Amino acid sequence: MPGGPVDFTAASTAATPAVVHIKTRTKERQVSNNLPKNKNPFSDLFGDDDPFSNFFGNPRSGVIPEQRASGSGVLISNDGYIVTNNHVVEGADEVAVTTTNRKTYKGTVVATDPNSDLAVIKIDGTNLPYLAYGNSDDVKLGQWVLAVGYPLNLDVTVTAGIISAKARSIGINKGDRPIESFIQTDAAVNPGNSGGALINTNGELIGINSAIASPTGSYAGYSYAIPVNIVKKIVNDLMKFGTVQRAYIGISYPGENISEEQKKQQGIQDGSGVFINGVADDGAAKDAGIQKGDFITKLNGVEVNSGPEMQEQVARYKPGDKVTLTYVRNGKENTVNITLKNKSGNYAQVKQESIIDNLGAELSDLDKATAKKNNIDGGVLVKKIGDGLLKNTRMQEGFVITSVDGQDIKGLDDLKKILADAQGTVRLEGIYPGYDGTYGYPLNLSKDDGNGQGDR
Repeated sequence: MPGGPVDFTAASTAATPAVVHIKTRTKERQVSNNLPKNKNPFSDLFGDDDPFSNFFGNPRSGVIPEQRASGSGVLISNDGYIVTNNHVVEGADEVAVTTTNRKTYKGTVVATDPNSDLAVIKIDGTNLPYLAYGNSDDVKLGQWVLAVGYPLNLDVTVTAGIISAKARSIGINKGDRPIESFIQTDAAVNPGNSGGALINTNGELIGINSAIASPTGSYAGYSYAIPVNIVKKIVNDLMKFGTVQRAYIGISYPGENISEEQKKQQGIQDGSGVFINGVADDGAAKDAGIQKGDFITKLNGVEVNSGPEMQEQVARYKPGDKVTLTYVRNGKENTVNITLKNKSGNYAQVKQESIIDNLGAELSDLDKATAKKNNIDGGVLVKKIGDGLLKNTRMQEGFVITSVDGQDIKGLDDLKKILADAQGTVRLEGIYPGYDGTYGYPLNLSKDDGNGQGDR
């Protein structure tokens, strides 16, 4: 009521049953530096008596102990769909979800998006409480908000604060094209709150709590939430397509915190809006006549004054969507219609990449003669390693994959099937034909990838 005290009880009562506690378990992992016990396939460099082996004592293997962690999540449907942060469930072998009535469910990861740090998980249930989406565009500075989650392994906890800033970029999201346009609040958020709800005083979801700014790792004044209007679009894409249908204007623009000297070096001018310092040849902006040196000031009539503000608007659209773009050139304002494209420069639906594609390698079934000669039933030959996940391991070309986490691999079909269901880090084992011993390589299945920001 105007002039009276703010009452948070109704919002808290409505929200807490729909916010869940997520606990994850990552199994113990065997790791190896891949030095063989007998003949080393790389010993031509040193001879069989490897000097590095003698110097370091040849520690061939070690163990990463079992990892357990916890976070929060928000039920968004009565049949058990939950939104949380990607970093809450990333790499987990097991996901357990506990509701406020202390009932625990097995969680299944439906899909994830490291670029926005969002993930969708599912539990089997009916008539579950869930939070209604609010509208993050309506959020105002100074507005009261509540953070709901499970900090520090405590039971469900509600804290209050105000909106202290919008469209913040803090450089924490992983991925090849990260999206950051956070709502900043001073509601207390601690480890374990990640993936929980930021709600308004009507009990509507306006953001997913994701990060804190702290020199200690615990709450020190500010926390950050993904705006719900971004969450809605990405979650819907993940549930429908398995991957985000992300659209691009086809431009690059300066980072948020570059110096005056850097601006001068790059020819960046002062002005309102987002300065364009590059235009992609196959992008939507080029097709519409946008040029380097223009300032984008509005997208579909919504004013944008920074890269994060523009990101927040573009993130709501998919390839093929038509939008109006307002820009200033030589002091004159212009408005054009553009059709947004995907990252490949066309309008096609973005397909979910196969994990085999992400390996970045040329693979084939091992021929029967080589399999017989090496006393194995089959395997997958790594013929060539390019840019991809395998490049991050010590694996060399010519390796034959014979098992993944102890499951036999006799050919590419086996490898595709096992990796399609795998999460986190797996162990690829196999041989180098003609050399003694079995080798193992840990493979992280998460695809992680300045002054200038990429096309948004």
